[in-house]
Amino acid sequence: MNLFDFFNRQFLKMEWLYDGVEFILNRLFGLEITDRLGGSLHFFFYDTVKIFLLLSVLIFGVSYIQSFFPPERTKKILGNIKGIKGNVLGALLGTITPFCSCSSIPLFIGFTSAGLPIGITFSFLISSPLVDLASIIILMSFFGPKVALAYVVVGLVLAVIGGALIDKAGMEKYVESYVKEIESTDVTQEEMTVAQRVEFGVEQVKDIVNRVWKYVLIGVGIGALIHNWIPQSVVETALGSNNPVSVLIATVIGVPMYADIFGTLPIAEALFLKGVGIGTVLSFMMAVTALSLPSLIMLSKVVKRKLLIFFTVMVTIGIVIIGYGFNAFAFLLI
Repeated sequence: MNLFDFFNRQFLKMEWLYDGVEFILNRLFGLEITDRLGGSLHFFFYDTVKIFLLLSVLIFGVSYIQSFFPPERTKKILGNIKGIKGNVLGALLGTITPFCSCSSIPLFIGFTSAGLPIGITFSFLISSPLVDLASIIILMSFFGPKVALAYVVVGLVLAVIGGALIDKAGMEKYVESYVKEIESTDVTQEEMTVAQRVEFGVEQVKDIVNRVWKYVLIGVGIGALIHNWIPQSVVETALGSNNPVSVLIATVIGVPMYADIFGTLPIAEALFLKGVGIGTVLSFMMAVTALSLPSLIMLSKVVKRKLLIFFTVMVTIGIVIIGYGFNAFAFLLI
């Protein structure tokens, strides 16, 4: 426990960084983190540096693992397993692809054109932006291991059930015909050397950081604003535990936004620190990452309206149920 506590405080929460940013603001600029300006700057710089440090280390590790599962190999693995086992595997494979919802759709097209069952591809599509290995660790640094583990479990369950329901409902006929007509070719993949896997990991870090940095900065900026400038009474009135529709509001607010989970976490942290229930916070995160408006627009180009509506309603209901469930059992997690 002492070793884990040290790891949690120094690697995940980065207390040394927290103290370092506070020292710089206080000694060099005469700012106290208990003041609005000092607190906002501390929140912004501490969270920004922490997220990018964790992101770089974790994306490298995840990408190294991912190098063993190129799309062609993933197609073969998923193609050999049917039914609920296929949904479970599709959801699990989604966790090792650190993509936002929009980035996952080209893989969804590739899997569909390769003839994979529609339910398995949707299990992958739901879990890929919602639950990935890097975000789990960062989530743990904000909310602790219990919340992070519970989030992973319910995210995977949502992906498995969602894909299974789409399969059982016979929604395959609502995939646009051109997607199925895309010629799927298997490219022979040469086994990568350790050096190539390291290079692949470095390139993935560069690519993903280049894609998400703006959303991280925007998310941290909004988080700093909520944490230090918006009165707690205002936040609690709209999203506090006394509002019975707080989870619904958070979900509806999240859908029009577009950010990956790394840009959403600082906002979620600020809301949580303002007294918003953990279920409400996680519902907001899930809505932003799994049901963002841009990703739904992209998905509408590859599936017909009936499947798009079915998917959106099903995932929304799942997120709302998860949110209220987390709020009800928050005493076990916090």
